[in-house]
Amino acid sequence: MATGLSVGLSLGTAIGIVLGMTVFDDLALGLALGLGFGTAIGAGVGIGARRDRP
Repeated sequence: MATGLSVGLSLGTAIGIVLGMTVFDDLALGLALGLGFGTAIGAGVGIGARRDRP
């Protein structure tokens, strides 16, 4: 789960930077949303990977 969570956080941070600089024009808001999305995505990826193991 740790790998999925770290990947999700990295992607979420990148998405947050892009959203913050383009859509919201506020980096802090974009990063907060990006970290939230990244945590959710990373947790989902980690749970899915654990479920697929035999």
